[in-house]
Amino acid sequence: MTERALTARIVESIDDVDAEVWDGMLGQGDDASPFMEHRFLSALEQAGTLGVEAGWIPRIPVLEDETGKVVAAAPCYVKLHSQGEFVFDFAWANFAQQSGLPYYPKLLVSVPFTPVTGRRLLTTPDLPRAELLRVMASVLVQLCESFELSSAHVNFACEDEIEALQAEGFIPRVGIQYHWYRHGEAGFDDYLARFKSKRRNQLKRERRAMEQSGLTLQVHRGAQLDERDVQTAFRIYKSTVDKFHWGRQYLNLKVFELWAQHMGDRMELVAAHKPDGTIVAGAVNFAKGRRLFGRYWGCFEEIKHLHFNVCYYQGIEEAFERGLDVFEPGAGGEHKLVRGFEPTLTRSAHLLMDPRLHGAIAQHLEHERKHVLKEQALMLEASGMRQPD
Repeated sequence: MTERALTARIVESIDDVDAEVWDGMLGQGDDASPFMEHRFLSALEQAGTLGVEAGWIPRIPVLEDETGKVVAAAPCYVKLHSQGEFVFDFAWANFAQQSGLPYYPKLLVSVPFTPVTGRRLLTTPDLPRAELLRVMASVLVQLCESFELSSAHVNFACEDEIEALQAEGFIPRVGIQYHWYRHGEAGFDDYLARFKSKRRNQLKRERRAMEQSGLTLQVHRGAQLDERDVQTAFRIYKSTVDKFHWGRQYLNLKVFELWAQHMGDRMELVAAHKPDGTIVAGAVNFAKGRRLFGRYWGCFEEIKHLHFNVCYYQGIEEAFERGLDVFEPGAGGEHKLVRGFEPTLTRSAHLLMDPRLHGAIAQHLEHERKHVLKEQALMLEASGMRQPD
């Protein structure tokens, strides 16, 4: 940077960076994801969910000025596979292998196991962010060269980060998630008024299903989270992992204990109870600022429409009660579209060190981008919500 000497060093744990310094670079508003907070990332390491055996090796670049002050950093991992990322590049790895090119290890800037957009390249508010982003993009390229890595990937990043990475040669990629936005409504009935009558009646029937089943929802957060809640949260997460043959357990009970202990102000458990108190399903959510994030869902009994009530309608109700503007219920699920969740673009950036591989994937992503944008437009048109006057 102009008139300023900066030095990059690599640390092997998030705990090697001062928590206050790290969190001071998270940004404001929508950029400041709770999953980028030091305590969230530290819990993943402390619980043993990251490391060589897990294939997530922390190699965190820290940028310092001439006084030793940290001015930029990123949650960066050397990856030995492509699992737990939610921006899928398995086909790229296969293509590289067929071309006789190694794909692993690679470099990933991301929150492990967490497909939520937020700052990925953290910068101090004391210096121009655009300049620091340019330097950090260059550092990622140097890391690939120094560690002899095949590629660098920055997932679920913010727009200004994508622009800086593109200037360094990264290829942009877009995807779609389904987010709920409060468009000035005051309550749940206002939300229902978005829909045409047929869809509105469908949603009302799904809501009534909870009462007809004799189930009630309870929400525990903060000091209300006790040991039983933590164990329930883990059981909820694990039940979904165990249910599907492609499921993979990335998390353990320890990380849920650490989150409840250190992030109770962000974390909550939504549990569906029978009249006798038995928990039949639940969800684990996080909240920060004016956004609610649905993270883990699970059920121990299959009950019609229970998933919609626990994971979607409860979150919307909570958004109104807490004055929140956005609810992100997690990746996937086109069924969210008919319940008022809007197709929202997510962004990532990718650099392949081999120019042949880079060129082929760049061409592929250009076609993919056009398809995704067209798909988003068609989904908005077919959403079933009343069009504004």
